Amino acid sequence: MCGRFSLTIPIGTLGRQLGVSLPPGLDRHYAPRQLIAPGEPVLALRQEHGRPEAALMLWGLLPEWSKDALSAHRPFNARGETVPEKASFRGPWRHRRCLLPADGFFEKGRLIRRRDGAPFWLAGLWDRWIGPDGSEVESCCVITTAANGLIRPLHDRMPVLLPDGLEQAWLAPADGPGLRDLEPLLGGWDPAGWEMDPPLRPPVIQGSSAQLPLFN
Repeated sequence: MCGRFSLTIPIGTLGRQLGVSLPPGLDRHYAPRQLIAPGEPVLALRQEHGRPEAALMLWGLLPEWSKDALSAHRPFNARGETVPEKASFRGPWRHRRCLLPADGFFEKGRLIRRRDGAPFWLAGLWDRWIGPDGSEVESCCVITTAANGLIRPLHDRMPVLLPDGLEQAWLAPADGPGLRDLEPLLGGWDPAGWEMDPPLRPPVIQGSSAQLPLFN
């Protein structure tokens, strides 16, 4: 699964490192963060009106057909094996795929990142919910797949990462054969060139040998 990730790149270098143009005024809303959690706003790359654009969305998918934004289930992950069939994900899988930039993600308190420190793309889905009063909520989730050898000791799932150079193919609306061409990207990725930080040491209670875990 993917329940936490980081994006610590300053706004001045973000667009250059990701190879995309950022919308004017994004600097008023964007801040580098070492820990991003579900329910928080995240930066995403999507395609609207035939061209890619960056947008801020809430992490936790609110399907467009939901009746109540407050009570609706808001999944922050989607299993890659079932996105073509699940009601919450079928539409976004066809027409609203997105990419979330990151420079690390967490499993069991361990930070996983590229050895060269470069950013990468988390593959995701997004949707737009419109309320009865015309209010809009744009939200997204991260697609997951079976863990590779690096992640498996920590968890049996991991985020799908999109290889560089396939951004346009991933973002473009597709159906039928086009979607089937994308399905191999939902599989695992080679852990070569990736590293896992050592686990954080739990705090020691003063005057006691007991230790409290930082993470479950």
